[in-house]
Amino acid sequence: MRRVCAWLAAACLGGAALPAAGQEVAAGDGALLRGLDRLSGSTTDIPVPAGAAVIFAGRLSIELRECRYPVANPTGDAYAFLSIRDTASGQALFDGWMIASAPALNALDHMRYDIWVLRCTSD
Repeated sequence: MRRVCAWLAAACLGGAALPAAGQEVAAGDGALLRGLDRLSGSTTDIPVPAGAAVIFAGRLSIELRECRYPVANPTGDAYAFLSIRDTASGQALFDGWMIASAPALNALDHMRYDIWVLRCTSD
């Protein structure tokens, strides 16, 4: 089902959110995410090293498993595999790929917080 949804989304977007066939990608050492608290309206940039987890707003645990970006355009699109959990309940809220150029394509579904990918980072 997820493959069908991803294929349909790519077809609708004309492939704009997905790397071109044969495009070389590299893995970043981390990612820069942005978090929004919808109640206060404040945003926070969240640096996350690959393989590590950080706490956002004392409520969400965000783990970055991998971040990829096009080699030809390192400041271009980023693809981050994230696992996001509620720290109070331990409930998984999100587990999958987020795409910087299409944050609504596969988004965190939380009533108060929103998280999206800005770019991959590398040393």
